[in-house]
Amino acid sequence: MLKTLRHIALIGIATEPPPKADDSLRIRDGLQDRIRGVLGRALCIRHVDAGSCNGCELEIHALNNPLYNLEGLGIRFVASPRHADLLLVTGPVSKHMEIALLRTYEATPDPKLVVALGDCGCTGGIFGESYASCGRVSNIIPVDVAVPGCPPSPTRILEGILAALSCPPAKTADGAPARTNDSLPPTG
Repeated sequence: MLKTLRHIALIGIATEPPPKADDSLRIRDGLQDRIRGVLGRALCIRHVDAGSCNGCELEIHALNNPLYNLEGLGIRFVASPRHADLLLVTGPVSKHMEIALLRTYEATPDPKLVVALGDCGCTGGIFGESYASCGRVSNIIPVDVAVPGCPPSPTRILEGILAALSCPPAKTADGAPARTNDSLPPTG
């Protein structure tokens, strides 16, 4: 036990500071503090695997380790879309997951944010649109932020989540959710 405590004292704190929000990931521009003003509490995320290979999921799980310290930033994952503020969607949307994704989106209370994660979520990836795949996430539900990469690093995922917080949810002129089909290429 004493050996372990010495080792801990020798290493010190291993948590990195959070990255800054990456504005290049934002699909739409918006007001900075609107969402934070509405939420006024921890950001709750519901992850939806719409047909991914689980590469993105491994990077998402890494966000919960002590190095990235997601919970320390006031961001946590929840099991129900009814408790979520943000949907984190991975993979190209398979035909079998289309209805489930729509129901999850509808069950998430307003204001809701959507982050499409990975090349498959942003563009459909190598699967594209076919008899078994609906393609990118924005073909099914409105997307606020697209984080490309195969898979994106945990830091890049966190930058995308923070970018989503700094823009209001997608809406059209009549107040209905907007469908966004834009996707950004990977940066740096």
